[in-house]
Amino acid sequence: MLTNVVLQRALVSFAFAGTLMIGLSHSVSELRTPFASSLLAVTALLLLVRPIARQIRSSSHFRTRVLLIGNRPIAQKFIEEIEANSKRGYTIVGLVQETSSRQMQFSPYLVLGTINELHTIVRSVRPDQIVLALSDRRGRMPATQLLEFQSNGIVVEDVADAYERLSGKLAIEAVTPGQLISSQGLRKPRALKTTQRVLSLAAALVGLVVLAPILALIALAIKLDSRGPVLFRQTRLGKGGRPFQLIKFRTMQPVDCPTSEWAQDNLERITGLGRWLRRLRLDELPQLVNVIRGDMNLVGPRPHPVCNFQLFREAIPYYVLRGSVLPGITGWAQTRYHYANNLEQETEKMRYDLYYIKHMSLWMDLRIILHTCGKFLSSFTSAQTEARPQTQPALQREPARMPAAWRPKQPEQASVLPHVQYASDSESRPAAQAP
Repeated sequence: MLTNVVLQRALVSFAFAGTLMIGLSHSVSELRTPFASSLLAVTALLLLVRPIARQIRSSSHFRTRVLLIGNRPIAQKFIEEIEANSKRGYTIVGLVQETSSRQMQFSPYLVLGTINELHTIVRSVRPDQIVLALSDRRGRMPATQLLEFQSNGIVVEDVADAYERLSGKLAIEAVTPGQLISSQGLRKPRALKTTQRVLSLAAALVGLVVLAPILALIALAIKLDSRGPVLFRQTRLGKGGRPFQLIKFRTMQPVDCPTSEWAQDNLERITGLGRWLRRLRLDELPQLVNVIRGDMNLVGPRPHPVCNFQLFREAIPYYVLRGSVLPGITGWAQTRYHYANNLEQETEKMRYDLYYIKHMSLWMDLRIILHTCGKFLSSFTSAQTEARPQTQPALQREPARMPAAWRPKQPEQASVLPHVQYASDSESRPAAQAP
């Protein structure tokens, strides 16, 4: 049963979106066409339905019952993803071991037996989905039984695919270079890229015309608020690794000496106006010029500073794949993850970037734009700022008392990579190349 709170949030979102869209349709004549009006109406309806649909999925009566088979390391991440996102409507009904083990320690989920007992287990728990996490499929995967389960309506899926679909990011630890080379998802048709470019160019031109008064006011406010230039420029990596000059509104006090490259070390340099510009993401608006120049699209992986290329290429798996598409003002990683302050977090964002590159489509770009608009609206009421220290993501927590076979092996010595300094959006001098 839907709560009053959910209905209230849905109606408030619908009313706000409806008012905003009616105002836009009256102020922008191009939005008065039947197609544009229909698109605005559908967007408002989606904002109304989304909270209700989310509440329905989180209800125990509508959850997808998952049976997990095997103990590959990625299975642990899959379990943690389900635990951290209960509103997505998945629940694990039990685990099935590959072989019997006397060393099996306590698990938060019931171990129902081994693969040899799979038919009896499935008949007892009646799962909606079976997720395979077998360490070695040769001679162990019960193909005949799995085909029978599929014919009876049970979804059978590999754990890497299930994790990718559920989390919205690529499990780079479970992907081999051969799989990426043969993956058709990374080969995008030229028509898609051309359409993205045309739409981005048109949107940037319209955006600059419509937002010109706001851009002028922001530039004047920056000039009055603090000394220094209005714009901040930094050399970033574009498509194919080509460098370009990224443009942003300046949000920090300029300095004449080298400073720390970490955003959290430069909090005192952020101006009063700059704090609001960062919070509302208005400092990114000048990048519409980069879009017109052909350096960027509206949607894509965020461009990194050139001085980071060698460091990231050596430390982050498959990093060079980011250069296969144009970078963007906003992206999938920006809507799903917070700002990165070390290499571990940059690697986590890379998982989202690879997911976007693999599943890139016009529909996904529209989703990202809508999510970005939602974040912009929520920034008016949220007190969180860009450089505020972030809590540890749920997937990085050690799950309580998981089976020993699923626990990640501890390295012999701690990695030093997360402590290497690199250039970020802190508006400071480029970092030196890591040795």
